[in-house]
Amino acid sequence: MCLAIPSRIVDKNGYMATVDSYGARRKVSLMLLPEEAQVGEYVLVHAGFAIQKVDEEAARDAMGLIEEILRDLGEEEA
Repeated sequence: MCLAIPSRIVDKNGYMATVDSYGARRKVSLMLLPEEAQVGEYVLVHAGFAIQKVDEEAARDAMGLIEEILRDLGEEEA
């Protein structure tokens, strides 16, 4: 199973972008996207590549689910 993390593009230089995921910033490649992405848009990131654009609502829904899973995992370990 693969997990792609929703991330917001904060800077772009050609086919490389800096994205923000939960406050962490990292460089990712945009080469696999079927359509061009712009600063401020959300993408799904897997293994250093943006693989799909998503709208803000879908990105926020996915981030909420990931946060919920992480909270549940933390409660199980306690």
